[in-house]
Amino acid sequence: MSKKTKYGIFIGVVVGLIAIVAVTAAKRGNKATEVRIEEVGKQDLVSSVTASGQVSAQKKVDLSSDITGKITRLSVKDGDMVRQGQFLLQIDPEQFEAQVQRSEASLANTRASLAQSRANLQQAQRNLERLDGIRRTNQTLVSGQELELAQTQLDVNKALVEAALQNVQQGEAALREARSQLAKTTIYAPMSGRVTRLNVELGETAIMGTLNKDAATLLTISDMSVLETKVKVDETDVSRISIGDSAVIQIDAFPDTTFIGRVVEISNSSVRGATATTTDQAIDYEVTVRILNAPRESRPDFSSTAKIVTDTRTQALAIPIIALTVRENEALKQTDAAPNAPTTPQVQVGKKDVEGVFVVGADNKVTFRPVTVGIAGEKYFEVLSGLQPGERIVAGTYQAIRELKDEQLVREQPQAPADTKAARTP
Repeated sequence: MSKKTKYGIFIGVVVGLIAIVAVTAAKRGNKATEVRIEEVGKQDLVSSVTASGQVSAQKKVDLSSDITGKITRLSVKDGDMVRQGQFLLQIDPEQFEAQVQRSEASLANTRASLAQSRANLQQAQRNLERLDGIRRTNQTLVSGQELELAQTQLDVNKALVEAALQNVQQGEAALREARSQLAKTTIYAPMSGRVTRLNVELGETAIMGTLNKDAATLLTISDMSVLETKVKVDETDVSRISIGDSAVIQIDAFPDTTFIGRVVEISNSSVRGATATTTDQAIDYEVTVRILNAPRESRPDFSSTAKIVTDTRTQALAIPIIALTVRENEALKQTDAAPNAPTTPQVQVGKKDVEGVFVVGADNKVTFRPVTVGIAGEKYFEVLSGLQPGERIVAGTYQAIRELKDEQLVREQPQAPADTKAARTP
């Protein structure tokens, strides 16, 4: 074989290899990406905020003692129903009864002193009147000095009566205080309800509530007829909640039942809680939701979750949440490249990224289109602008949407049969 023939064969092989590579690359370039496609349609949307908290009674009282002493009688148990004015417990009254007796004796003594002072005052008044009458009749019988002495004696007895009267008032006040202290040894129910917490036992010592509120609390009475759940809502969501918003409440103790609630209070001050890091703080606000159909078997501090409905839309144009993606603002790129270039409508120039969806054309090629969304439901966003009903958009998967580009060819992902889906569902 000649040298020229060998060169011809070599060139032919090379050309053939180049052609094969080109055809393979073309086939790869035309390979369609498998995606889930959905038509833009209308949906009923419900925007909500979900937060967790605990069940509590709307009205409850923590009873503590104003005195210190041993508990000698205890007539209730944890969980008992009580009525207003019912006897609950007795603190040893012995020392307070003794104080009342001392105060009564002291008061009797001061009253006797008052009576004596008043008698002396009357005697001094009569003595002065008698001397004054004699002097009017005959000045030689009573001197002026004697008359002045009688007047002084009268003034002194008036002062003694006033002092005795003050002592009586002081004794009466001491007696009232002693009786008040004695009355505090007996504790009655200030309201009707259930004893939801009993912190003491018979024979324990009750301490004054001003010393340590938590340690001094004897028991708690709760009106379980009206229940609430207090949930902590993040600062980014609390502005969406208003007084009167409805809510769906789930209580962990009743897993198969949901309850209806309504927002009755939103705290003005935040409740700060530590996050995973020691420096950052999660800023939450306490929202009170009243449970309208609370179960009778409920107890305080049951864990609960409230789904607060903040907004609703009826038959709003909607897209799946997964369909919304973010791409670089092409209008901003054009502005950077050519300052006088016109901007694309519905795209905010100056914003680095823009939200939108990939619209599937008749040739199964996708085009990124900016959209404006409104409220978010559980699975769908409300569309305010950018799309029309009936348009086809890429609705999954997340991985496919993340890697899509304009003019890329796609094909619809085959749907699994209904019986297969049911078989796969646990």
